Amino acid sequence: MDITLVEETPVRFRIERQDPMRVPGVVFATRELLPQAAGDKALEQVANVATLPGIVRASYAMPDVHWGYGFPIGGVAATDIDAGGVISPGGVGFDISCGVRLLAAGIDRDPLAHRMRRLMDILGDTVPRGLGPGGLWKPSGRSLEGLMVGGAAYAVEHGRGVPRDLERCEDRGTLAGADPSQVGQRAVDRGLRQVGSLGSANHFLEVQAVERVYDEPAAAAFGLHVGQVCVMIHCGSRGLGHQVCSDHVRVMEQSLRSFGIQLPDRQLACAPAVSTPGRAYLGAMAAAANYGRANRQLLTEAARHAFTVAAGVSLDLVYDVSHNMAKIETHVSRRIELWLVALICVPTLRGGGRGRFE
Repeated sequence: MDITLVEETPVRFRIERQDPMRVPGVVFATRELLPQAAGDKALEQVANVATLPGIVRASYAMPDVHWGYGFPIGGVAATDIDAGGVISPGGVGFDISCGVRLLAAGIDRDPLAHRMRRLMDILGDTVPRGLGPGGLWKPSGRSLEGLMVGGAAYAVEHGRGVPRDLERCEDRGTLAGADPSQVGQRAVDRGLRQVGSLGSANHFLEVQAVERVYDEPAAAAFGLHVGQVCVMIHCGSRGLGHQVCSDHVRVMEQSLRSFGIQLPDRQLACAPAVSTPGRAYLGAMAAAANYGRANRQLLTEAARHAFTVAAGVSLDLVYDVSHNMAKIETHVSRRIELWLVALICVPTLRGGGRGRFE
């Protein structure tokens, strides 16, 4: 397709609908943030997403938009279940329920400065990271199933956290609808070896400090102030989630013809959300999402241990929210149920692994 952007405002651009698009594309970004034409097909992917059956209103892209798998990274779409709306594993992404968790320390930057080396040494020695196996918990098959059903709540129930943590987690740490029976054996095998690990790429556990407060009431509500030390954790469902996506993309690729779905990009492989492959994927996706949430809970406990030993202070959870997810939302104004898919990237702002103050 020939992509032509119409500048509606300095921070909103429109891709006009053309066949086979069902809706227009909308990109929220400044002109400087727009993907460059050479080497980045993200805007083409925004238009491709607009061809999905049942898509509602528009194919959206956030300011971090860049080339992804089928969907652009930074892409958001909703499909109407009652109008043949589909679910696309590539839209959710390979790192299912990858998300960000913020912890606030009971200490400010200056008092911690002379203890930083010891703190970072403990974190470096105890937090598994990088490619391949290695995790903080070696669950049995039964325990892994419990993680896939219960998520962070299961970890807390088994002594890996405190009940208050769940009050600050999206969905209280557990995504409903998990069906571990839809998670293949290879995904299970990978998951058994990686519970409580960061992985690689732009995933990180980082020691930070609050540099500036823009909204005093919001900061007070979160219990944050200038100079306070925080820990940010960015990771997801590791190899288990990646394998779930790979397995179900393959199934949906093979079933496209049976549903009469034609796509401009096979990476958008999808199925109606109410179909057998659609329901199977959603059950597996929820299981992988819960694995990712339990994973961040385990890493939280490792960070708490390091801060207790190195500085004698605690870490309180501020929030935990995912960005590679599909969820059902009921919009009363139109009386329809939608599957909302979001694939949003959170960049590493200060480097990965061994964090530092700036």
